[in-house]
Amino acid sequence: MSRSTQTFQILHDLGGAAWFGGSLMGLVGVNGAGDAVHAPDERTRVAAVGWARWSPLQIGAIGAHLLGGLGLLIANRDRAARQPGVRGNTVVKTVLTLLAALATLYSGILGGRVGRAGDVPAESSVEPAAQTPPDVADAQQQLRVLQFAIPALTGSVVALGAQQSQLQRPEHQARGLLAAAGR
Repeated sequence: MSRSTQTFQILHDLGGAAWFGGSLMGLVGVNGAGDAVHAPDERTRVAAVGWARWSPLQIGAIGAHLLGGLGLLIANRDRAARQPGVRGNTVVKTVLTLLAALATLYSGILGGRVGRAGDVPAESSVEPAAQTPPDVADAQQQLRVLQFAIPALTGSVVALGAQQSQLQRPEHQARGLLAAAGR
């Protein structure tokens, strides 16, 4: 592995790990902290403050993951095109990465909407109360789904990255060369 490829691999893996881990921690820790607030009209604000503090790091993690992934794809373009298993993995991983990025972006937009609403009554950070304004309730209900979807998507991307690493092992590359020669 060349030094530049190694740098891209580090960016890709650490970025993906932080994106996944931050999303999972937000689901459990940030939203859980908001949910534990006794005053129903402060729950969404507490969670929104936590997510707002994490957002710059989340953006950096996503950027590192995407930059690393692009660098790896360029460096391994021939292998991705020819080695069996690599192309399919790359396509699926790219689609899931784009879905995760869009879900994360949309989640940020929705979270901003909830945060700007200020102190509104809520059952939890992502569950409206009967008195929650309809626009905030709608955003919360969508966030309720996204808080599980984003870690599922990013976790899948990390898993596919691990699979790609295994496809670089000599025995997998040799099988790929033999299969290509047999065609």
